[in-house]
Amino acid sequence: MIKNRGMRHLALKVSDVERAKDFYVRVFGMKLVWQPDPDNAYLSSGCDNVALHRGDYGGDAQRLDHLGFIVPTIADVEAGYTWAKSIGVEIVHELKHHRDGSVSFYIRDPDGNVIQALYEPTISPQSFQ
Repeated sequence: MIKNRGMRHLALKVSDVERAKDFYVRVFGMKLVWQPDPDNAYLSSGCDNVALHRGDYGGDAQRLDHLGFIVPTIADVEAGYTWAKSIGVEIVHELKHHRDGSVSFYIRDPDGNVIQALYEPTISPQSFQ
């Protein structure tokens, strides 16, 4: 086993780094940490980071099923869902209350990556301060 503290980094291939950067800043409040050149940008939420790299995807390229953002409360998931719909973000899967007590919905970023906004009863209450 590789010792770890959970998923805290994700790298995505995107067709337009500026457009993707704007999406993650606007929709999830991430902050730009470093942009060494127009083909790469590194964003952080404070406890997680996302690397955006200009590149081709599809064909034989590695694909990502979805990535997830943990949301603090059910009310926050519901409010986020309402807000995302109101600004025209593409909803992939509608808001759903799951049998395990989790609540989520899925959206798509400008490059087609699927993102789950998730309240998960055991993880969401944890604070990394």
